[in-house]
Amino acid sequence: MTNQEISDKINRLKREKNAIILAHYYTRPEVQDVADYLGDSLGLSQEAGKTDANIIVFCGVHFMAETASIISPGKKVLIPALGAGCSLAESITGYDLREWKKANPDGIVVSYINTTAEVKAWTDICCTSANALQVVESLPKDKKILFVPDKNLGAWIQRKTGREMELWNGDCCVHERITTDMILEKHRAYPEADILIHPESNCSHDDAILNLPQAYLYSTAGMIRHAAASSKKQFIIATEIETIHKLRKDNPDKEFIPIHPTTVCGQMKKITLENTLAALENEQYVVKVPEEIRQKAWIPIERMLQIR
Repeated sequence: MTNQEISDKINRLKREKNAIILAHYYTRPEVQDVADYLGDSLGLSQEAGKTDANIIVFCGVHFMAETASIISPGKKVLIPALGAGCSLAESITGYDLREWKKANPDGIVVSYINTTAEVKAWTDICCTSANALQVVESLPKDKKILFVPDKNLGAWIQRKTGREMELWNGDCCVHERITTDMILEKHRAYPEADILIHPESNCSHDDAILNLPQAYLYSTAGMIRHAAASSKKQFIIATEIETIHKLRKDNPDKEFIPIHPTTVCGQMKKITLENTLAALENEQYVVKVPEEIRQKAWIPIERMLQIR
């Protein structure tokens, strides 16, 4: 079947089964185009919580589908590719947090949403790149904070908020490759362009970047809002390359330049139109968080969602 034929079949099944497709900005363009809601981690979490669909097909990596299952336990959550993982989420375990809490009983654990349900169950409050600053600023100033698992996002939060935190030594295998030298080289090639950088990037807490007037640190959704509101015509995009599909669709008169052709998440690319259709047809690869873990993991997510 052609992509259009597969998309048509997916759309028909969505209506028949009262299903919704949630897709991350890093998925393939054809998958993005068939989604009912396209977003970053925060937006997808919020959407999973308010949908009245019976079935959620989560076109993203496994921890994202787990988060949807935590938020919407009454829904059937499906993931098209069971093997779609995340280097960041896999860098820490619930055991790691349990041991830290033993040593720091009064400490606060802030977990980036890019974590497993088990890790969330040992977390005090979650955050995403879109609300991380607000979450950390909401915490008591006399408490020790462990931020997990992304060291780059954590270091950026420290620089922006002035809060000292213990940082877990994890990183996103895509954003870790985005360096200061890479940004400055692209800036020299396109001096008039705004540079939109994800705070998971290796360079996010470097003074050379933070003091660059054209550089802006944003979640993926923040990049999309900036590009839409700006009068600039050129933008350097320092995040996963598929984000540019949405940016170009929304802003056909503007130019979007990827920071490097290798900023590709191979795990997200495991989600295809074909396996999205198979997930919906067969209602296969159900992601269901055990209730005991789900109840514990919901608490830090709920706290995060209450932060404005």
